[in-house]
Amino acid sequence: MTTLELPEIETLRRDLERETAGRKIKSVEAAVLKPLVGIKQRKDFGRNLIGAKVVTAERRGLYLLLRLDNEHTIVITLGENGRLERTATKDAKADDIAAVITFTQGGDLRFADRKGTSTLQVVADEQLDEVLPGPDETGLDLLENPLSWVDFGRMMLAHKAPLKLLLTDPEVFVGIGDIYSNEILFDAGLRHDRVSAELSTQEIRRLYRSVVGILHDAIKYRGTSLEDRPFTDLTGTHGEFGEHLAVYGKAGELSPRSREPIRKTSFKHQVVYFCNTQV
Repeated sequence: MTTLELPEIETLRRDLERETAGRKIKSVEAAVLKPLVGIKQRKDFGRNLIGAKVVTAERRGLYLLLRLDNEHTIVITLGENGRLERTATKDAKADDIAAVITFTQGGDLRFADRKGTSTLQVVADEQLDEVLPGPDETGLDLLENPLSWVDFGRMMLAHKAPLKLLLTDPEVFVGIGDIYSNEILFDAGLRHDRVSAELSTQEIRRLYRSVVGILHDAIKYRGTSLEDRPFTDLTGTHGEFGEHLAVYGKAGELSPRSREPIRKTSFKHQVVYFCNTQV
């Protein structure tokens, strides 16, 4: 199953900023302890939460952070079974809800994942660096730290790796996985097995435009929701970028560029969708 990528996590961050910033926590509920890191008993979940106010919602790579006014931060990671919901307190709870945070005004924030593929933990700000990966442990976050195409080109030429592997390497780029790497390479007209160091200047510029364009378009349409990897925002609305995918998951369909069938293959244990116009 494909995991959530950068556009989905950024969509949730923006939703959390709009829906939780400035709200005070009234009560909490821990239905399942498995995904609640560091919580041994249900009664402990409210410690450092009840009475605190959310100051802002941030993102560190693929980690979601709710900064509180008591020098603590709620840190959330979402795995394949993870989901966040913003609901009225009176609404019925889904069967997979693991934890609920109720605000004094504005209802609940619900964290779903009873299987434990996701995590939620409350961390003292002074200990955040022990929980979150440092800048040397993660790749470039193109939303937080945009590059010029010239600097991007230097990065490409400094590596000697196939483009598909390079784009999906979390030590090189944050949050580009199977879906968006396939779309980026198709949009740029480049094959998955092209070596980055061998790209021409024109090809680097095309790749740069495609990386930036695809990520921003995916955020504009609020992420991608597919049958084998559903994604919903805080209101339960499915991401709409799936309607704009050109090649991912479309093996056998006609390519929008060549009108010949889109092909699917495996490359270094990764799934690749492409057409014959990519060189």
